Amino acid sequence: MRVGFIGLGSQGAPMARRIVTAGFETTLWARRPATLAPFEGTPARTAGSPAELAAASDLVCLCVVDDGDVEQVAERVLAGLRPGGIIAVHSTVHPDTCRRLAERAGARGVAVLDAPVSGGGRAAEEGTLLVMVGGDPEAYAACRPVFAAHGDPVAHLGPVGSGQLAKLLNNLLFTAQLGLAADTLALGGRLGLDRDGLGRILPRGSSASFALERVVDAGGTLDRIAAHAGGLLAKDVRLLTEAAGTAGAGAARDAARAALAAMGL
Repeated sequence: MRVGFIGLGSQGAPMARRIVTAGFETTLWARRPATLAPFEGTPARTAGSPAELAAASDLVCLCVVDDGDVEQVAERVLAGLRPGGIIAVHSTVHPDTCRRLAERAGARGVAVLDAPVSGGGRAAEEGTLLVMVGGDPEAYAACRPVFAAHGDPVAHLGPVGSGQLAKLLNNLLFTAQLGLAADTLALGGRLGLDRDGLGRILPRGSSASFALERVVDAGGTLDRIAAHAGGLLAKDVRLLTEAAGTAGAGAARDAARAALAAMGL
C-alpha cells in the first residue's frame, strides 16, 4: 500500500517515520517545509500539494490540528485521490466531522476511517500508540498493517465516528481521574500525611493510574497540567458532551467538569 502522510507535528512525525521504516512507499506534504527536513535521506518522497500527494497514494493519513484543518486538507486530498482510495483521520475531532467527510468522499468512491490515536510522541516513536478506528471493516483490514507500524493495540470499534467517540471517552475519563487524583492527594495533606510520601505510595497500589502518575509528577496539583493540556482536555470533554446528547455521560462527565473547573477552565 502506498501511503501519504500530512501533519508532521510532535506526534505525526514519529508516526510517519515508523511507516517509512516499516517499508511502505510513503509520500509527505507539509505546510511548513522545515518539518520535512528530518526525512531527508530516507526513502520518503515529498509532494508539492495535498492533491499531488493523494495522486501518489492509496491511503492518506491526516494528523492535523482540528476540525477546520481536517476538512480543509481533506478537500484538497480528494482532488487527487483515485476511487478506491482511503483517508484516515488521526486527528481528534468531532465524530460528525468524520461522518460529513465520509459522505463527501463516498460520492467520489473514497472511504474514510476515523483513527484517532492516544499516547503522544514517545508512544509513536516506540510503536505503542493506541489506535481507535471507525469505518468500513474492509477498509480497516487494508489499512491495519500501516496502523500497526506505529500502534499497539489497534482496534476497530464500529462505523465512521466510532474511533472519535472512543478517543473522547478516553479523554473524558482521563480528565475525571486527574481531578480525583488531585483531590485525593490534597485530602491526604489535610489529614496530616506527608504528600511526597503519599505520592510515592499510591501509584504503586490498587489506586494506580496514568492520571495519578501525571498529577504526582506535576507536584500534586493540576496547575502544570492545566497550563500544558487543559485547553485540549476542555475541548474534548465539550465534544464528547455534544456527541453524547441524550445518552449523557453520567458521573464521569460530572467529575471531568469538576476537574476542569479546578483548572480554571
